Amino acid sequence: MKDYRSIYDEWLLNPYFDEATRNELRGIADDDNEVKERFYKDLEFGTAGLRGIIGAGINRMNIYVVRRATQGLANYIIKQGGALKGVAIAYDSRHMSPEFAEEAALTLAANGIKAYKFESLRPTPELSFAVRELGCIAGINITASHNPPEYNGYKVYWEDGAQFTPPHDKGVTKEVLAITDLSAVKTMTREEAVAAGRYEIIGAEVDDKYIAHVKAQVVNQKAIDRMQDEIRVVYTPLHGTGNLPVRRALKEIGFTHVYVVPQQELPDGDFPTVSYPNPEAEEAFSLGLALAKEQNADLVLATDPDADRLGVYVKDDRSGNYIPLTGNMSGSLLCEYVLSQKQERGAIPADGQVIKSIVTTNLVDAIAKSYGCELIEVLTGFKYIGQQILKAETTGYGTYLFGMEESYGCLIGTYARDKDAISASVALCEAAAYYKTKGMTLWDAMIAIYEKYGYYKDAVISIGLKGIEGQAKIRAIMETMRNNTPETVGTYKVLSARDYQLDTVKDMITGEIRPTGLPQSDVLYYDLSDDAWLCIRPSGTEPKIKFYYGIKGSSLEDADKTSAKLGEAVKAMVDQML
Repeated sequence: MKDYRSIYDEWLLNPYFDEATRNELRGIADDDNEVKERFYKDLEFGTAGLRGIIGAGINRMNIYVVRRATQGLANYIIKQGGALKGVAIAYDSRHMSPEFAEEAALTLAANGIKAYKFESLRPTPELSFAVRELGCIAGINITASHNPPEYNGYKVYWEDGAQFTPPHDKGVTKEVLAITDLSAVKTMTREEAVAAGRYEIIGAEVDDKYIAHVKAQVVNQKAIDRMQDEIRVVYTPLHGTGNLPVRRALKEIGFTHVYVVPQQELPDGDFPTVSYPNPEAEEAFSLGLALAKEQNADLVLATDPDADRLGVYVKDDRSGNYIPLTGNMSGSLLCEYVLSQKQERGAIPADGQVIKSIVTTNLVDAIAKSYGCELIEVLTGFKYIGQQILKAETTGYGTYLFGMEESYGCLIGTYARDKDAISASVALCEAAAYYKTKGMTLWDAMIAIYEKYGYYKDAVISIGLKGIEGQAKIRAIMETMRNNTPETVGTYKVLSARDYQLDTVKDMITGEIRPTGLPQSDVLYYDLSDDAWLCIRPSGTEPKIKFYYGIKGSSLEDADKTSAKLGEAVKAMVDQML
């Protein structure tokens, strides 16, 4: 195994790397820590493929790392006998996204695999849709989702339209790691690729079909027709890919008062109006809320740069305030709305399924149960929800009705196999129209859900730990918790402990151990007394470790207090380990 300095020197001396890359590396020659950070390891695949800081080095996002990843993917596709099916490629508004998409296309073409590349930036869910629509073996999306501006990423999708899962993720990773000489990667010019019939630009035709599927998920067009002039919507794409598709879909189903935040409308990889473009963050809504007050909007929507996540504020008519809905809240609201509408029409089948990740609110469990649906839990990562959709299709059992993650993402329908903030935007506006016919706001609807099922409240504490030392600290925290299962967390008893790495669920009272039934993953989950829970996992997309927790209260006030107390107990536990 070469040390990081040797690899750094190779990049400096090898003429395969362009002069700009070598100049960038010469500029850090005296900063050994920076050299180490860039070259001590290869950029790794996480829950969403590659993701890293843009720059020169094997632990950075650059054209050489993208070519290598694509060569590994191409090698795997060829071994799977899928070369003739082609690969769809999309990209977002981030720096270097068009360049990385082009490099991926040319590497595929050089390996005899046709690339279908979008003409300009497109949302993640449309890429997921395009893979299946075009009959591709795989898809590539160049995006770093909601990460800060210095990041970019490379998501890989398989032929079912979902991000790749075992065995394909491990198979592709193995092929990528087998490539030790980056200069041996195949590529060709665009002219050569076009002449060989292996490079095709796609756009409007796929857009039209995708939007048609989004519109087909509407369950109550009559409510929209009745209230289309009464609902006022403020929307921000946060400088990303959502602007055109969200506006188009809302317009085509009938909404006439949609106001886009002008300062955040156009694509911009610097994301100049926010520190990072995350619809979970309060700052992402400051401009949108100002516009909402001007226009007296019913709701404010924000999509992240690749438009798979949706954040929302809803107006409370009693106070006049705009109230933020967490991903758990908006997802639960949509789940209740979709299932209630389907039930009214007698459209919930006997094998109806609702799917959620293990760190998603237990409110969804209660909603699914109320409508007689099977609740399926999966690991974090929407690809596992996609995997369940595929399982239902291949086995003939299970009708997918709704799927969601706490991280502001859900999917209504099976036309795509990833979170879809375009569809969620449409559905929330539709729900706002429906509830307005009943004299209710979306906030009223949320309160009604709590009154029906219980006041569930969920939260997450994210601890950022960057670099080599940070990774070591994250591993140490996970090992400490794994080897020392707590008996209590605050005032709650630990009833059972799930270790998804060891595939065990231990009953802390009886000592009985059973398997988790889910794939291996570095995740710990504690079922606590009084319907509370705690889950600990390293992020698959950012240098963070996350502590998720949830409670069930007797009122909004009680839920807030109870959640705050559990949060304090979790913070105290974290502080002891840092």
